[in-house]
Amino acid sequence: MGILLTTGQAAEELGCAVTTFRRLVHAGLLPGLSRRGVRVMVPLDAVQALAARRAAPLERLDATEIAVLRVDAVRTAPAPGQPWTGYSATLPPDDLLKALRGWWRCDAASVAAGGVMPVTLSGYTVAVLTGLEQWEKNSEGRHAFPCARLAGFVTDLVTPQVRLTSDRSEDRRLAELLLSTRLASHSGGSVAYATTRTTTS
Repeated sequence: MGILLTTGQAAEELGCAVTTFRRLVHAGLLPGLSRRGVRVMVPLDAVQALAARRAAPLERLDATEIAVLRVDAVRTAPAPGQPWTGYSATLPPDDLLKALRGWWRCDAASVAAGGVMPVTLSGYTVAVLTGLEQWEKNSEGRHAFPCARLAGFVTDLVTPQVRLTSDRSEDRRLAELLLSTRLASHSGGSVAYATTRTTTS
């Protein structure tokens, strides 16, 4: 049997908070987990695979800035007509799309201008949304993108295993480019913005 780590040890190896790492566990993205009493144990090679994951090649995108949707593991949503919010590797594509396309506090025009919105969980790109040209706004000032398409999503972040769910070639290209990569973003809310190329003065 290979070396097993606690979630705390795994988080330390990755340089993140244990709560951040546990989101990956709760979302069903890590295979090979086992239990030792109440503790969840994680294979060391799975943690090493996550640590070695490349950064998202944002410089290959057309826009100079894109929105990044940062989500938690899936939970029941309070909004009528939206049964889920967040991410789970086990959700069917239609339910996953419903969970990801709204309602978010964001600059909807900026989201649309980017043309693509990677969805990240604990700093890893787990889904890609496109078709963001139209949006709705509710009474709380949150936005949804009713025509959004799920270009693809990740079912296993270690190997990784991705599912392409759009038949449009550009959607598939974006999904293949971004899925399972590391994508750091910093924001106080669910939607952050990332520049795709560095500028020199």
